[in-house]
Amino acid sequence: MKLKSSEPFWLVKNGIVNSYPSLRENLDTEILIVGGGITGSLIAHQCMEDGYKTVLMDRREIGHGSTSATTSMLQYEIDVPLHQLIDLIGEKAAVESYWACYKSIDDLKKIVQQVKSDCGFKKKESLYFAAVEKDVGWLKKEFEARKKIEMPVKWLEADEIDKKFHIKHSYGGILSEQGGSIDAFKLAHDILAYNHEKGLKIFDKTDIKKVTYKQNGVSVLTEHGTTITAKKIIYCNGFESTEIIKDEFVKLLSTYAIVGERFEDDQSHINDTLFWNTAEPYMYMRTTDDNRLLIGGEDEDFVNAEKRDSLLSDKSVKLTKYLKKILPDYDFRMDFVWAGTFGETKDGLPYIGKHPNFKSAYFVLGFGGNGITFSVIGMELVSKMLKNKKHPLAEYFKFRR
Repeated sequence: MKLKSSEPFWLVKNGIVNSYPSLRENLDTEILIVGGGITGSLIAHQCMEDGYKTVLMDRREIGHGSTSATTSMLQYEIDVPLHQLIDLIGEKAAVESYWACYKSIDDLKKIVQQVKSDCGFKKKESLYFAAVEKDVGWLKKEFEARKKIEMPVKWLEADEIDKKFHIKHSYGGILSEQGGSIDAFKLAHDILAYNHEKGLKIFDKTDIKKVTYKQNGVSVLTEHGTTITAKKIIYCNGFESTEIIKDEFVKLLSTYAIVGERFEDDQSHINDTLFWNTAEPYMYMRTTDDNRLLIGGEDEDFVNAEKRDSLLSDKSVKLTKYLKKILPDYDFRMDFVWAGTFGETKDGLPYIGKHPNFKSAYFVLGFGGNGITFSVIGMELVSKMLKNKKHPLAEYFKFRR
C-alpha cells in the first residue's frame, strides 16, 4: 500500500531549512513583527532595509503556518474581477489595486535576486478560463476591462486553449503575460536568513500571552515569561489575526491541494503558465520547479481542522477527476494531499494599516488567492506608514472601509 503524505508538499520537499531559538531574555526593540511566514519575512526585510532595530517572532516553527500550505501562485488578478471591483470601490481604486499587484511580481523577483534565494522563482503567463459556457459573457467583459487599462492580455478561444495547453472542456479565456510561481516556504526562510546575518533577531516557538498597547509603544508578555518592549508592533499573522481583531472583516475557508509524482515526460505546454477557472469555488493549477503538477480548489466554508482533514481523501479524488477531465492525456499519480486555511474579504483586497482599537500597531493581512503579492505591496505601505507618510493605496486597504 502506498501512503500519501498529508503534510504540505513544501514542508516535505524542504525539510528543516533553519531553526531559531525561543525567546529566553527580555528585549527592547524598535519594531516587533508577529508572524514568521512569507508576509512576516517580507515586512522584516523592509524594516531592516529602512534601518530599524527589528525582532520577529512566531508561535510555531518559521514558515509552518499558511506559508507551508500555500500553492505559491503569483497573480496580479484579485479574487474579485476588475470589472466587478470597479463597481464595488470605484474605477480609480480598482485600477490602482490591480496595477499594484501587477508590479509586485517584478518587485518580488528583485528581492529573490537580492537574497540569492533558490526558491524556484519563475515568471509565467496566467490563463483564466471559463469552466462553463454561461461564464463566457462576463469573462469577456473582464477581458475588455483589462484591455481598456492597457494590461497585456489576449482572448483565447477554446480551440486555441486546447492547441496551446492541451486543455479540454474550456470555453475560452484570458491569457495574461504577467504571473509567476515560487516556493514561498523556501523564500521566507531565505529572506529571514539573509536578514538574520544583518542583525534581525528571530524567535520561533514563542507565543504571545498579553500585549499592552500604549500611545508610544507596546509591551509584550510571552508564554515563557519574557517581555519585549517595542515602539511599533506589526502583525503579519494572517487568519490568526481573527483571534485579536473582533470585527467581522474576513471569512475563513479551507482549501485543498494535491501534487503528483515527478513527471518524466514532456510537460512544456503547461510549465510556463498558471491556470485557474471561473468555477465557484475556482480550481487552480501550476507546475513546480521539480517537474510536478499541483492542482487545488474544492474550498469549504469551515476551518475546523478535524472536519477539514477528514475530507482529504474525498477532495483528492475530486481534484484528480477534474484534472483527468481537462488534461485527459496527463499521466497523473498523486504524491501529496493537504488542506489549508485562507481568508476571503468582501472586496478581495487585503487589510494593511492601523486598526482603531490597537495603538502603536499595524497589520499586514494579505488575504485571498494572491496574498503573497499583497504582502509585497504591504512592504511599501508599512515603510511609508512608519515614516508618517501617506501611500495612495492605504485608503483602499484600511480597516472598516
